Amino acid sequence: MTKHDERARRNPGTTSTGAAGAAMAFDPAAEPGISEPVIEHDEIALLAYSYWEARGCPHGSPEEDWFRAEGELRQKATAAV
Repeated sequence: MTKHDERARRNPGTTSTGAAGAAMAFDPAAEPGISEPVIEHDEIALLAYSYWEARGCPHGSPEEDWFRAEGELRQKATAAV
């Protein structure tokens, strides 16, 4: 079983392609020695949606808002530790 298969088994309903791959929850057990904060999918989605609305609800490139939201939330969570 590959590492990808193992992660998919632990996180059913997620994929590792496109924007959906970015949505995969961080699983600390999957990467020993890495202690990044866990950020909930819904929290990222709400912030990304607010960024999309602020940009005028354009078509295409939802990844831009998703990655911005994920990065900002990860940065805040890391600073709080």
